[in-house]
Amino acid sequence: MGNIFTAFRNRTPLIITAGQQARSILPFDPFLSASQATELPKPYVKWSIEPARAADVPLALARAYHMAMQEPRGPVFVSIPVDDWDHPAESVVDTRVTTRSRPDPQAIAELGLALDQCERPAIVVGSELDRAGAWDEAIRLAERHNARVYVAPMSSRCSFPEDHRLFAGFLPAMREKIVQELQGHDLIFVVGAPAFTYHVEGSGPHIPEGAALYQLIDDPATASWIPIGSSVVANMQLGLSDLLARPAPERRPLPPSRASTERAEPTKLMSVAYALQTLADVRDASDIVVEEAPSSRPVMQRYLPFTRSQTFFTMASGGLGYGMPAAVGVALAKPGSRVIGLIGDGSTMYSPQAIYSAVQLGLPVTFVILNNSRYAALREFAPVFGFAATDPVQGTDLPGLDFVALAKGMGCKGIRVSDASELKPALTEALSSSETRLVEIIVS
Repeated sequence: MGNIFTAFRNRTPLIITAGQQARSILPFDPFLSASQATELPKPYVKWSIEPARAADVPLALARAYHMAMQEPRGPVFVSIPVDDWDHPAESVVDTRVTTRSRPDPQAIAELGLALDQCERPAIVVGSELDRAGAWDEAIRLAERHNARVYVAPMSSRCSFPEDHRLFAGFLPAMREKIVQELQGHDLIFVVGAPAFTYHVEGSGPHIPEGAALYQLIDDPATASWIPIGSSVVANMQLGLSDLLARPAPERRPLPPSRASTERAEPTKLMSVAYALQTLADVRDASDIVVEEAPSSRPVMQRYLPFTRSQTFFTMASGGLGYGMPAAVGVALAKPGSRVIGLIGDGSTMYSPQAIYSAVQLGLPVTFVILNNSRYAALREFAPVFGFAATDPVQGTDLPGLDFVALAKGMGCKGIRVSDASELKPALTEALSSSETRLVEIIVS
C-alpha cells in the first residue's frame, strides 16, 4: 500500500492486478477473497474495477491502460476472479486514445507576454517536466529569458542540468524559506510541479511581495487548489513548445551564478558529503541513480549533481520502501544502463529482497547503502514536533546491521567501507561490474 501511494504521488502509470477468489464461491465469503476489492487501494488509484463478467476483463485492462496513461498519469487497479482466466475472450480490444493536451492559446499568450515583460524571472521545475520529455524545451526557455532555475520541493526527478549556468538550487518544503529563496524575482513560473509543496506548517505570503506567479501543470486538480496566481493546464512539452514558438524577447542580463560547493575532505569517520562526492567522481553522467536516503538528500543535492534527463528518480511521497525495488524496475526498463540504488540503512530494512530479485534477473544494479546506524530523518525532524535536539527518539537506532552479509545470503557480492581511502576503488570496482553489487558505506 505504501508503494501504491508512492506511485500515485510520483504520477507513475501503473496497472495493478490482483487475483480475486473464484466467482462461484464469492457469495460464501471464502478464504483469500476481498469483499470490496475495488475499495482497497482508494483513494490512491485513478480508477479501480472488478469486471462484472469474465468476458469484460480484456476491455477492463484496456481501459485501465488508457486511464493510467492519461495525464496526469497514475496507478489503476483491476481485481480479476481467478476463474476468469479460463474463459475465452469474446473480442480483441484495439483502441487508441490521445494522452496529451495542448494549452489554451490565449492563456499561453498571457503567460508569454508576462515572461517577456518581467525584469527578473525565476523558473521552478518539477518532475512532470522530465516525465513529459520536455528537458530540452526547459533549457531553451531558461536561456531565452536568462531566468534562474530552481527545483520544486520534493521533486522526484532531475528536470534541469544541475551544472548549468542558470541553475539556482533546490527549494525547501517550507513556506517562509521558499519566499526567502525567491526574493528579488518579479515573476515566478512553475512548470511541471505543484507551486506549493510544504512539509511543515508555515505562515505569511506564498510568494515574495510584488511577484506574479504562473504555473504550467498537467493536473487540473492541482491547478484548482493553488492559492495565488494563474495556472495553465496542459502537457509540459506542448506548453513549453508553444511558448518557444513566440518571438524571442529582448535579451536581459544574466543573473548572478550559484555559489560553488567546496570539496569535502576525508575524515576518520566518513561524512555523507565525502561519500557522495566520491560517488559523483566515479559515476558516469549517464548512470541512473534511484535514491531513498531522506536524511542525506540535502547533502546529495550539493555533492552529487545530475546533468542529464532520466538519470535520477526518487519518491515524491515520503514513504519508505520504494527505492530498492524501484532500482530493479528502472534497470528492467533501461537495459544496458548502470543503475545505482542509493539507499539509507533504514530504508534498506523495508525491501532488501530487491537484492535477490536483481541477482536472479542478472541486472547491473549497484546498491550503495549509507549506513549511519539510525533512522536519521526521524531524529532530525523530531524538533519540529517539540522535541529538544538532544532528546533521544525511541526506536530510531539501528545497531549491528551487516548489509554485506545480507547481500551474500542472496547471492550478491558486497563490500563494507569505513575508511575514506578505500571508498573510490570499491565504488569503481562495483560500478564496472556487469553484475549486481552492494557497497555498504559506514558514515557519520
